[in-house]
Amino acid sequence: MDKPSKLEQQLCFEVYKASSNFTKMYARVLEPFNLTFTQYLVLLVLWDEDHLLMKDIGDRLGLGTGTLNPIINRMIERGRLVKEQSPDDKRASIISLTEKAKSEQQPIEQAVVEKLTSCNFLDVNAITLMKNLKELNTFFGEMDL
Repeated sequence: MDKPSKLEQQLCFEVYKASSNFTKMYARVLEPFNLTFTQYLVLLVLWDEDHLLMKDIGDRLGLGTGTLNPIINRMIERGRLVKEQSPDDKRASIISLTEKAKSEQQPIEQAVVEKLTSCNFLDVNAITLMKNLKELNTFFGEMDL
């Protein structure tokens, strides 16, 4: 049996590959809805709590304004979001869902759930995996990267 390469021995490489594969899988599921994976994440944030400051959405997703702004603008162009100036801070924008985005929640979530359950992770305990990844991300957050 061949000895694993240095690359294959790196946890970061396996996490990277898993992240890339999840992104590809979500891209296929979201394509019929004309959504990117990142746009889907924005919707998840707003389906949990609508009418948020763009800064708060960015904080929850770990995205800066420069990255988030074109995503939000594309979603506005496609009729999913509206942007309004905050009454409290003229420099801040409040992002809200349109009726279109609200009505899409159930079919999008159903498509995602169907794909994820069809993956059948076999011996992978998804709850344990998520807990471990959250702990890893907390660790990195405390490192002040």
